[in-house]
Amino acid sequence: MGRVFTIADGLENMGALRTGGQGSVYKGRRMGPIISAVKILPTPIYAENADDDNYRNFQNEVEKLKKVNEVPNPNVVKILNSGITESGSLPFIEMEFIEGPDLGELLKPPHNPIFTVKEAIKLADQLAGAISHCHNVGVKHGDIKSNNVKLNIHSGNYVLLDFGLSVMSDEQRRSSLRHAGAVEFMAPEQNEGSMLFQTDIYSYGVVLYELLAGQVPFPLKDNGETARNAVMISHMDSKVPDLLALRRKHLPENWSKNQQDKEMQIPVWLLNMISICLEKSPDKRYSNGIELQEAILINSIIASRQEQEDNIITVLKTENEKLQAHLLQYQQKTLITKKASVIIPKSLFIGLILLLIAAVTYGGYTVLSKKSRVSLPVKDSISKTGPVDLKSITKSSKQIPPVNDSVIKPAKNQPSPLNGKKKKHRKKKKKFLGLF
Repeated sequence: MGRVFTIADGLENMGALRTGGQGSVYKGRRMGPIISAVKILPTPIYAENADDDNYRNFQNEVEKLKKVNEVPNPNVVKILNSGITESGSLPFIEMEFIEGPDLGELLKPPHNPIFTVKEAIKLADQLAGAISHCHNVGVKHGDIKSNNVKLNIHSGNYVLLDFGLSVMSDEQRRSSLRHAGAVEFMAPEQNEGSMLFQTDIYSYGVVLYELLAGQVPFPLKDNGETARNAVMISHMDSKVPDLLALRRKHLPENWSKNQQDKEMQIPVWLLNMISICLEKSPDKRYSNGIELQEAILINSIIASRQEQEDNIITVLKTENEKLQAHLLQYQQKTLITKKASVIIPKSLFIGLILLLIAAVTYGGYTVLSKKSRVSLPVKDSISKTGPVDLKSITKSSKQIPPVNDSVIKPAKNQPSPLNGKKKKHRKKKKKFLGLF
């Protein structure tokens, strides 16, 4: 058990949270219920004045670090205080204590070995916002890794912790990284002790890769010097392994087949973004966190619009399929009805009846007209001969020899043939006119 010592006046030491070559983190408590996390750096400060290089560098970096909290950010831990320990004269940084697991713990049992796509995108957005916030005030974190990102169980936000490296000098940082740094998350240029804005971008890419693939691109087999050198060489020279292949390998067995297939559909923009972050050359990465956050925002908007368009197309296809199905059913019913019986519309039926009545009427009229034409020749013949000349008839009658009176004179009460024909014609005419 490590020795317990006083951190500072009014700051109670509640025990170590984590120790390492870059320093130790203790749980501290000030007067009252306030809990904090105290980062104690390993390099002692012998004199608290400008003549001590370590003290001067520490003060300069602390001043930069204070700018981080000038504008509050829910994804960046709050820096509460800084100073020199009463025992050992070690510089320390007091930060807000975030209650909750870090990403490394969230990838271990009983949790799944990988994040869901939805949760990974949430972390990508929030962590990029934290890095952008720091870079915007000129602060480079220098030690972004799974253990330095926590899930705040009270707010549900992911929070970037531990700005220890940011307050170290270049030489202190170089020595610390070489012997105790998390080489699995270190950018190639950190092997030489350099720390750029793009260095944080590379480490950010490794974190996202780990969450989606279930492991870092180049895992550390052991903490020996040979293994550490091998990992650093891989960062500088080796190709990044296929993320999707590793993700499929680490899919949880308790996920259904449908969920496994769904979780393999990582957005292309997210894969491309991780690939850019993991470029070997700093110049090929996003220049800083601000540019990184803008890339996420733009790609998210495009993806959202594409998703909306895809949803609209899906709805239209579904509706079209329903209409096609209804149309097919209607055609089948119509075909069956036609085979069973011939349906005559009511209007057509009435039209046919009227047409039949008209045909019968016209036919009757034609027949009667023909009959009337047969009974009219007597009238026509008389009309053609013209009016009868009685004088000529008288003269001619004198020249004709007399004949028997029985022949010439008609019997009493017997109508003359001519008068009879006329009367007969008149009767037919009346009958015709009476009918029509």
